Amino acid sequence: MAFPEERPRRLRRSPALRRLSAETRLHPADLVHPLFIREGIAAPVALEALPGHRQETVESAVVEARRAAELGLGAVLLFGVPVRKDASGSEAWNDEGIVQTALRALRRAVGDACVLIADCCLDEYTDHGHCGVLRPDGGVDNDRTLELYARVAVSQAAAGADVIAPSGMMDGQVSMIRSALDAAGFSDTAILAYSAKYATVMYGPFRDAADCAPRSGDRRGYQMDPANSREAVREVALDVAEGADMVMVKPALTCLDVIARVRSEVSLPLAAYNVSGEYAMIVHAARAGAFDERAAALEALTAIRRAGADIVISYHALQAAGWLRDQGA
Repeated sequence: MAFPEERPRRLRRSPALRRLSAETRLHPADLVHPLFIREGIAAPVALEALPGHRQETVESAVVEARRAAELGLGAVLLFGVPVRKDASGSEAWNDEGIVQTALRALRRAVGDACVLIADCCLDEYTDHGHCGVLRPDGGVDNDRTLELYARVAVSQAAAGADVIAPSGMMDGQVSMIRSALDAAGFSDTAILAYSAKYATVMYGPFRDAADCAPRSGDRRGYQMDPANSREAVREVALDVAEGADMVMVKPALTCLDVIARVRSEVSLPLAAYNVSGEYAMIVHAARAGAFDERAAALEALTAIRRAGADIVISYHALQAAGWLRDQGA
């Protein structure tokens, strides 16, 4: 019996057929919107390095969170920019600090309609800009930093965070935070581990937004080398063993191979952070006339999902949710 020649393009003939046969779908619930909340400002401050984004007041952050919930986004991710910084980043675990205050306000505003994720790190809070306390030689003291992360996590959970997201790439951070949360009665608070976070130039606009660029040195001693992918699998496996509920690869577009590799190794929900530099490249290229921003952003987000990410943190999240709503996604 002769079989007809295979013609895959039959399923590409119309928009309806392409929708029907699509292997990967992008939905607003897959997306997470980052929020920068700055202490001591009377009105939001536009971010030149991150077009379309601002440092928010608590009040304007509430408006943004309500918008995210109305658009059906999965979550918002909070970063704090305090007035006072010191060598240990003590404002990070201040129960009346900027992120804790915002968490309480956002919880009152959106209830459970949108997941609240709190970034758990010290770089926005230290006067030296590193993700942990420093030794006399200038290196980060891993174990002393873990003790502080535990304090931050408990304070954030008490303020209403659904998810604690340790981003400092300290060895043992998930285990320490899990133990602290459980001991404080927050056993239901989840951990999203920044498991494979690479040292990359793609964080540039974020560091302006969060006022957290290192004052000396860099973070290559604790963030991952962009040349490595097997190491990412090992880092993820360690976080899973320590009790992570979700794991993350960061950045996303320059690490699509890593996302795919991690997806093949773990069954936990996998997040990918479409970082500030990746966002800025699309925005600036679109403004220069290289392509349409909407089409490029949706294609990039779909590529991240196609690589295996369940959750995508992106500065295009709010726009993308609106675009997807308009096209009936």
